[in-house]
This record gives sequence, C-alpha cells and structure tokens, in this order.
Amino acid sequence: MCTDTIEKQILLRAPIDRVWRAISNSSEFGSWFGFKVEGPFVAGERVRVTCFPTTVHEGVAASQKPYEGTPYELIVEKIEPESAFSFRWHPFAFDTSVDYSAEPTTLVTFVLEQKENGVLLTDTESGFDQIPLERRATAFGANEYCWIIGVMLVEAYLAKSP
Repeated sequence: MCTDTIEKQILLRAPIDRVWRAISNSSEFGSWFGFKVEGPFVAGERVRVTCFPTTVHEGVAASQKPYEGTPYELIVEKIEPESAFSFRWHPFAFDTSVDYSAEPTTLVTFVLEQKENGVLLTDTESGFDQIPLERRATAFGANEYCWIIGVMLVEAYLAKSP
C-alpha cells in the first residue's frame, strides 16, 4: 500500500474550459471544495482560505460544519491553462492550537486530459511520507477520503453550474 500519494480520477462530462474554470478560479474552487478564498490563485503566491461548507452537497456540507472558520494557507505552485493546476498545503491541519508552519507541505495537483467523451480529471496529493510520523496516518486517511469526496463535489458543481 502506498502511503505517500493519493490519486483519484473522474471523467467529467463538461467542456475542458468549464472544468478548468471550476478548479482554477479561486471562487469557484472554494464553492465546491468548501473554502472561502481571499483572492485569486496566482502561481508562486500564497492565498489564505477559510473552511466553509460546500455549496453543492448538503451531506458533505454538514460534515464540514465542525471545521467552519478554520484558516488554511495554500501556496499556488503551477497554473497551466486547461492542463494543470497545483498547490501546496498542510494536510488535515485543523487543530488551531498547533503551528504547522514548520511541517513539510503536500502537493495537490489537478491534471486535465481531453477524452472523446469528456475531460479526465486526475487529482493527486503527494508528500505524505514527509509529514511527521505522529500525524502521517491520520492526515493520509483523512485526505484520501477528502479526495474521494472532492472529485464527486466537482462533478456535482459542474452539473449545477454548467
């Protein structure tokens, strides 16, 4: 079993420019993922986000409610239009009494690939083997679940906001 990398894929039945906007536009990303984002995604820059329940699925929104208001910081790595978007963050860093800034980050990458019947979205998060041992298994398990839900949420978002 791989403990360093999580990978999820989904075939989205939407034009590639629409899928791209859903993952790379900070406002749209925040809406389906469950963040209030305090600015645009810009390669090489940090952006502050706050956990906020998703707008596309009531059940998931209810499960996110306990984390509402928790601050995060994303460091945008790469923006390649209609191809790839990536950022770094501290995975499952919900305890506001802990300073996670000295910990390594993981890298989240979204890759879009045009297929005959839609857009294949591959979501990968890597770097868990660098997370401190006492947090590693919890962060990996939580984020594996997060990305199972995440690809479902982007699909639901695109269905509601074509």
